[in-house]
Amino acid sequence: MSKLHAVLLDLDGTLIDSRPGIAGSARAALRSLGHAPDDTLDVTVFIGPPLQDMLRALLQAHGDDPVGDDQVDAAVLAYRQHYGDIGLFDCALYPGIRESLQEMHGAGLQLYLATSKREVFARRILEHLGLASLFAAIHGSVPSGALDHKPELLAHILSMRNISAHDGVMIGDRRHDIAGAHAVGLRSLGVLWGYGSRDELEAAGADRLVESPLDLARMIASMVTR
Repeated sequence: MSKLHAVLLDLDGTLIDSRPGIAGSARAALRSLGHAPDDTLDVTVFIGPPLQDMLRALLQAHGDDPVGDDQVDAAVLAYRQHYGDIGLFDCALYPGIRESLQEMHGAGLQLYLATSKREVFARRILEHLGLASLFAAIHGSVPSGALDHKPELLAHILSMRNISAHDGVMIGDRRHDIAGAHAVGLRSLGVLWGYGSRDELEAAGADRLVESPLDLARMIASMVTR
């Protein structure tokens, strides 16, 4: 096996608990379309896939036609306006993540963010949390929609950064992260503190599971071929 040197990481549910900000912006988007979502709206199950998928599901739950793309597009615009102004900072690092990132960076591993969140938002969050300097590159979705899904995003990162899939691993908390990794030939590591369950990650075929953020760097170190 090739030596592991590239570590690709999801953001929401992997590095940060972003539920409060996402939920607040989702409620704002629904209100902009005339709905009255409950303040306890739980968006956990929807975090991970592209934003359009999350808002389509929420609109369906509120009685709108799930294939009403005009409604979805309007909801996306409202969500991103609110999220960019307020929601993106309503998040918190999982305890131990900073230390694991610093340990991996200090060991000479190249860290790459790979999130379905808009790249500009992801960069602002990492800068706000003082983590941006640990990453060799920050990648996320772009306005064209070309990188909304994990397989396309990960393929783009591997190509742009000249990374061999055999030399990398994708770390995430949802099945989309695991499936995306498999689609491009990356190893996959599922984290158990995020928004996906153990059953979800095992069913998706995660190569390994890690129990806590403090164990993350040690798990990655064990995957490095010496």
